[in-house]
Amino acid sequence: MARPLKIGVDATCWHNSRGYGRHTRGVLGALVRMDACNRYVFLVDAEPTSLPAEAEVRKIGSSLPTAMAASANGHRAIPDLWRMSRALSAREFDLLLFPTIYSYVPVYSRAKKVVMIHDVIAETFPDLTVPKIVFHCLWKTKVALGRWQADAIVTVSEYSRKGIMQQFKLPRERVSVVGEASDPTFRVLDDPQPSARLRSLGIVIGGRLVVYVGGFGPHKNLDRLVAAFAGLASQTEFSDVNLIMVGEYQREVFYSSFQKVKNIVQELKLADRVIFTGYLADDDLVTLLNLANVLVLPSLMEGFGLPAIEAAACGCPVIATKASPLPSLLGESALYIDPTDDQAITWALNQVLTSEQLRTQMRRDGLAAARELTWEAAARQMVCVFERVVGR
Repeated sequence: MARPLKIGVDATCWHNSRGYGRHTRGVLGALVRMDACNRYVFLVDAEPTSLPAEAEVRKIGSSLPTAMAASANGHRAIPDLWRMSRALSAREFDLLLFPTIYSYVPVYSRAKKVVMIHDVIAETFPDLTVPKIVFHCLWKTKVALGRWQADAIVTVSEYSRKGIMQQFKLPRERVSVVGEASDPTFRVLDDPQPSARLRSLGIVIGGRLVVYVGGFGPHKNLDRLVAAFAGLASQTEFSDVNLIMVGEYQREVFYSSFQKVKNIVQELKLADRVIFTGYLADDDLVTLLNLANVLVLPSLMEGFGLPAIEAAACGCPVIATKASPLPSLLGESALYIDPTDDQAITWALNQVLTSEQLRTQMRRDGLAAARELTWEAAARQMVCVFERVVGR
């Protein structure tokens, strides 16, 4: 019988509220529950709350948690990087896992190293993600070091795998896929009713809702979404439709164009038709997706597009960008748009909002597609990567 592995995990992105954090919590939570053969040690730099009981947790001192310090206009302090690097470089570990290149630090260890690169959005759209030259150079250096040290590179979809292979000129065998899924809390509710939080934002029963969930980075293409909504909102038959934009914008660490989007809303006189919710807890988000008529994800690129999967799991129809793996994940249950086509979003919204039959079909097929994706399957994919890099 093979000796159990002692696996050191950089869990500093556990508390990140965006896709990195969701993927980390989903795949690592399933991994430590199902993999009783190996021992997992989570290294964190914030208060270790809600971490799985099956893993050993070690808190490493830090002047500022990675989830806050590793921002588009900032960087982690050298002493913080050194402390985390030294902790991960301990000889006790057989394997090291970095769930995202976002929180990667160089290590000095003979342990095998698995590094996740979720997408190549920053490389494809540098001006829209890390526009300041000094921080873009730091990003490129970090990604290059991570690739160089990695015994295996992991990403979240076949779409991202192809992008990584092309961007960094890597052979296919160097990059593996560990997918994503919606959390079980994303589900169809029997009688969804707006919570106190949603009611305080003006979200009530009655009227149709178009929802966006995600960040406000320029590559999310939200100016086009607002422009498309403005075209619909001016028509009498869509006078009851509101646009709900969900996402953190007050304490955002990634590059954000929130103020630009808000200004466009005001210029188009849509302030009474567009609601910016800020961050929503999952319970409120589940309710909102159950109440919504459609979720729109119009990004110029998505490495996975988890909000679309979460929406489908709640029975909410989806309109999504073609520049993503979503056409292969959701199949015919969603409508797909060219994110650079100014008319495409308007056309798709018109189709979904005016056809109850189409929404019913999309809801049924979306639920079936979302059920095919599980964190347990992703965890099994990760274990396969571990076994390969240690030669088992």
